Amino acid sequence: MLFAAGMGIGLVFWGVAEPLSHYASPRPGVSGTDADVAGLALAQTYLHWGIHAWAIYVVVGLALAYAIHRRDRPVSIRWALEPLLGDRVRGRLGDVIDIAAIVGTIFGVATSLGLGVLQIGAGLEHIGTADSTVTLQVILIIGITALAVVSVATGLDKGIKWLSTVNIMMAAGILLYVLFTGPTLFLLREFVQSIGVYLANVLPMTFDVSAFAGAEGEAWQADWTTFYWGWWISWAPFVGVFIARISKGRTVREFVAGVLLVPTAVTFLWFAVLGGSALYRQLFGAGDLIGPDGVVDQEFALFSLLEGLPGGAIVSVVAMVLIVLFFVTSSDSGSLVIDMLGSGGDPDPPAWSRVFWASLEGAVAIALLVAVDCWHCARWRSSSRCRSAPSCSPCAWVSGGPSIVNTRPTCGRGEGRCGGNSPSIWRSTLRAGSRRSSTRWATVK
Repeated sequence: MLFAAGMGIGLVFWGVAEPLSHYASPRPGVSGTDADVAGLALAQTYLHWGIHAWAIYVVVGLALAYAIHRRDRPVSIRWALEPLLGDRVRGRLGDVIDIAAIVGTIFGVATSLGLGVLQIGAGLEHIGTADSTVTLQVILIIGITALAVVSVATGLDKGIKWLSTVNIMMAAGILLYVLFTGPTLFLLREFVQSIGVYLANVLPMTFDVSAFAGAEGEAWQADWTTFYWGWWISWAPFVGVFIARISKGRTVREFVAGVLLVPTAVTFLWFAVLGGSALYRQLFGAGDLIGPDGVVDQEFALFSLLEGLPGGAIVSVVAMVLIVLFFVTSSDSGSLVIDMLGSGGDPDPPAWSRVFWASLEGAVAIALLVAVDCWHCARWRSSSRCRSAPSCSPCAWVSGGPSIVNTRPTCGRGEGRCGGNSPSIWRSTLRAGSRRSSTRWATVK
């Protein structure tokens, strides 16, 4: 449940895409041979997803677990701040704290839902089932949100726990499949070596804010590292509450080891195997995972990698099912936490309110998806290319989503590509997409 709630969809989406992106477009100041850049690409990915991320969850989760299980406080963020704020957490200030946690969780979960549905749509397009249009993505959000509603209505010990177990088993299966059908010996050696590169560079990378890299460095930091810290912080109330509730009976040492060390090690292995396989193929194989313009198809990267392995078409379908299940567990666990916060810390809120919050998260994801797609249309329509095109018409809902007649306003298709390998095209709301998507997701988680 910890992985399913904490990072599920993100790990699947970025497992291949992020190491490739850092290899294709390294952090300003990174140089060396292709092998050196590949090793630093994995180390940079570990920095974003490893100890630094889980440490944020540990701080919030441990404070909440102590308040809830040792001091018998309700399941609410405000009580973690009681030693600092005293009795003021019982009044308006406490309400403001919980409201901030609820809003952050809603948009954080909606962002991950967007990531998931973009990759599911990409997978369907990859196997030739359907084009990944906005209409398809909206339908997918509605359908999978309905599954999340059923799961959250059954409670923590049934639906969420069962789905989380299935998630981890399927993710482990894909991990082992890539490990043993790919360059196994290379991946094992690369895992050990990349850990060494990470340990040798973790302090410099942690404090490297690209101060001497000018505007390029500032933009890179905003697109990647700074954005990740914001993403993890936005999810901290949700994940902190969730892991605090399921950690009753653990010692502080067990809690820290279970939330910090074990997930970090598994996360490193995940990126070393999936990202390492992609880097191996790029360096020593077909070299077809990075486009000729140096841009990574981030939504399609996982499926492109699987396509080159034995039985990849079948495993691609399994990967899409895994994304759906991670979508459901992110939504239902987020809904449960939001409901507990909105119910004054009730650990077992009524089913109707859980259903409401799950539905609201899906609605927010749809609203952000549609709004950003039209934003791209407006941006393209106001560009000099559009004004000079002979048949450039306003954004209109046709054939499954906003489009421009005789043009493609979407990122990475034809004339309208509007980004590189960074995850931040619309940073204030959602989160990273790819050059072949009809949207770019960027934001809070």
